[in-house]
Amino acid sequence: MALSKLTFFTHFSKTLTKPCRFRLPGPPSIAVPLRLFSFATPEEAAAERRKRKRRLRIEPPLSSLRHHQQQQRPSPPSAAPQNPNAPKLPEPVSALSGNRLNLHNKILTLIRENDLEEAALYTRHSIYSNCRPTIYTCNAVMSAQLRQSKYSDLLSLHRFITQAGVAGNVVTHNILLTAYLDCRKTDLALEHYRQLINDAPFNPSPTTYRILIKGLVDNQKVENALELKDEMATKGFKPDPTVYSYLMLGLAKNSNPDGVFELYEELKEKLGQEEVLDGVIYGNLMKGYFLKGMEKEAMEYYEKATDEGSRIKMSAVAYNYVLEALTMNGKFDLAVNLFDRMKNEHDPPRKLTVNLGSYNVVVDGYCAEKRFGRAIEVFNSMGEKRCNPDTLSYNVLIDQLCSNGMLDEAEELYKGMSDKKVNPDEYTFVVLMDTCFKENRPDDAAGYFRTMVESKLRPNLGVYNRMVDGLVKVGKIEEAKSIFDMMVPKLRMNDDAYKFIMNALFDVGRHDDVLKIVDRMLREDPNDFTEELEEFLQERLRKDGREEELTKLKEDLEREKAEAAARAAEAAEKAKASSRLALSSLKLFGKKISENTESGEETLAATSGDAEASAASVNGDELAGQQENTAESSGGRKFSDEGVAEESVEAKSNAETKQVTA
Repeated sequence: MALSKLTFFTHFSKTLTKPCRFRLPGPPSIAVPLRLFSFATPEEAAAERRKRKRRLRIEPPLSSLRHHQQQQRPSPPSAAPQNPNAPKLPEPVSALSGNRLNLHNKILTLIRENDLEEAALYTRHSIYSNCRPTIYTCNAVMSAQLRQSKYSDLLSLHRFITQAGVAGNVVTHNILLTAYLDCRKTDLALEHYRQLINDAPFNPSPTTYRILIKGLVDNQKVENALELKDEMATKGFKPDPTVYSYLMLGLAKNSNPDGVFELYEELKEKLGQEEVLDGVIYGNLMKGYFLKGMEKEAMEYYEKATDEGSRIKMSAVAYNYVLEALTMNGKFDLAVNLFDRMKNEHDPPRKLTVNLGSYNVVVDGYCAEKRFGRAIEVFNSMGEKRCNPDTLSYNVLIDQLCSNGMLDEAEELYKGMSDKKVNPDEYTFVVLMDTCFKENRPDDAAGYFRTMVESKLRPNLGVYNRMVDGLVKVGKIEEAKSIFDMMVPKLRMNDDAYKFIMNALFDVGRHDDVLKIVDRMLREDPNDFTEELEEFLQERLRKDGREEELTKLKEDLEREKAEAAARAAEAAEKAKASSRLALSSLKLFGKKISENTESGEETLAATSGDAEASAASVNGDELAGQQENTAESSGGRKFSDEGVAEESVEAKSNAETKQVTA
């Protein structure tokens, strides 16, 4: 046992004194080797240094390689100075984060609540705040305004963000193009497109060409749309079946079936296919065959497009074109069957076969068949497929009902627009207003007109003329006069509008009201009172023997203007006199100040002289007192009542000296 212990300790001591050699699995990939522990002996350290030097000669470190590459890399040329007038690049999507994302979500909430005015106002106020909205937020607001046809608000907001330096992207330009085309400003839309091509730091998208070509076709500009189709090919875009469907629709409206077939053949050639697999073109191709009287061929393409085993991809838009082709060519029963099949196959989001356009086509078909009850039922059933009617859908059905003597049903639809959060536009009110006049309900017509104005809609001069004309015909001159007074600040009246209301007032003997209108014109804008209008007024007053009233009115206005000018001149003269008086008073006050300053300096000098004399005398007394005290201190200090009195007198002199110098 003792021997084994001795052997163990001997072996343990040799192990402790033995140098440690840790063998690594392999040389590391970096230049500096990893060392977990220090070396046991100097020899091992020297050997490791030699090994490292040999490895560095074979494999230099990565840092030196990077440095060598940076030295050999040619220096970039000096960047050219940026043009301050160059268009700014739009912000990326990554900018929509943090507080800007919270702002975006808050504005989207306002849009969903249909509070577009507050959403636009909140966007404007945020432009110059610490949390600036992105172009994506601005696009969301402008898109909502576009959906509700608020074109003036849309253009105003776009002008504001452009002046604030918010760079638009391609979506912004697409929204503007849609607004211009909806307002039938095709020339302005094409000009904006050219500006986008020449100046924007990005290229238009296929959606841009779809918007332009569809808008041009809707505005009877098919030739321009065909030119854009060719330009789209030169820009490197692939042939788009949707674009060709718009062009084929325009040619079908212009009764040009040969052009429809030429476009179809051109699309097949460019795609390199025997048949086009996108079903969006088949409805318009059927229209071309119906125009040629080839009903058999049209129905063959109908069977090919709607066959369940067909390879053709049919979307909701493609089905709508087929429905329209059937409805317009005496196949409405077949269209109704197809519509029922579309509703059964509709399974969002996997398969979309029905949209708002599908309901609009079927409702129009029922109205054409004079089946208005069924049309209203289909219209009210949109919610079953999560389709919401828009203002255009309401306007079409209300117009059909009003044209066929169903004003009560039209008014029920109008009242239900607020429940669906759809805002009526000018066309809605004009249709109801005109129908009320036909039904001998002028008060209701005036009510619709007032509601239109109070809703911040802008009726044009033609609508106003029809309104006033309808009221005058039924003898409601007072209501016509009140509407005239309400619309004068809002509309630019022409001579005919003024003549009409003046004639109506003359006919009922209200000459004073006519003169009040003239008086307001001459006071607010004399240019509105033209020579033609003055001659008409003089002739009408001459018939009633009151021609001198117009002359007297003009003389009174001239006298008032002269009196006002005299009062203004008198007030100006008084102002000048008061200013001169104030200036003279200021000069006199300055002179007195200078005189007081000089006298003050003289007094101060005299006072300072007296103070110096007093100080000198006091200093002399102090010096004498100090000498006496020194003599006393040398012979022994003596305290007596006389010494105390002298000290009090000396203190009093010092106080007086301080007062004088102060």
